Amino acid sequence: MTTIRPRRSVLYMPGSNARALEKAREIAADVLILDLEDAVAPEAKAAAREQVCAAVKAGGYGRRELVIRTNGVDTAWFGDDLGAAVEAKPDAILIPKVSAPETLDQIGAQLDSLKAQPTLRVWAMIETPLAILQAEAIARAARNPHSRLSCFVMGTNDLAKETRARFVPGRAPMLPWLTSAILAARAHGLDILDGVYNDLKNEEGFLAECEQGRDLGFDGKTLIHPAQVATANAVFAPDEAELAQAQAIIAAFALPENQGRGAIQLGGRMVELLHAEMAKRVVALSEAIAG
Repeated sequence: MTTIRPRRSVLYMPGSNARALEKAREIAADVLILDLEDAVAPEAKAAAREQVCAAVKAGGYGRRELVIRTNGVDTAWFGDDLGAAVEAKPDAILIPKVSAPETLDQIGAQLDSLKAQPTLRVWAMIETPLAILQAEAIARAARNPHSRLSCFVMGTNDLAKETRARFVPGRAPMLPWLTSAILAARAHGLDILDGVYNDLKNEEGFLAECEQGRDLGFDGKTLIHPAQVATANAVFAPDEAELAQAQAIIAAFALPENQGRGAIQLGGRMVELLHAEMAKRVVALSEAIAG
């Protein structure tokens, strides 16, 4: 099994806010997205870029995964964003509005020309109608190591804007898009993160959407406020009962009498080898969270 990195809580931090970047060192999010795009006014782009890259270079974020979100590839800021990000050496670069696999080919070539470190990954925002329609083709780019693609990030606010879909409890208008993106990501070995929840005062609604995202198959949720981190961390982590069940399945298949068997009975249930593989992932995720 490949190494699992927890991505339960993925917090956007405005790159133009120095205080927020400093405070982020103490927030219990698994991932910090240091944002140069939506959260930054045009006149502040250059200063934010310098500030974000300086923060990444300075470190002090502990185990948190650091991701820099650039401006779009069709903007005047992208080239400078990409070059500065490569020099800063975050864990990944998040590219907005990836709507075609050719965009990832272009970025892969640019990263090679910039001599980016081999470990630098590319994350892709899936936030346009065309991206949903081409989700599988975009995800397939991960088969080529040149693309560095490792994660999809849903941009549900932009999808709502582009489609005129309404935000309603249960997200019925968006469910076909979300599940299509999940299938595409899993078909090609990618992680995938759910979109943000906008109503900061509605804790019950946020909890319900986290649980829905987990049940759909997302690895975690993107967040817009530190107050959302604890809930996302709890929902997207295995609970005690799930962990105990996973450990029991692994232990049962390890018994001498069950060696080589494709299915066994455990607690009155039929359990197959595929359940053992799922159980191993649950245990590995729990161990990764514990550190």
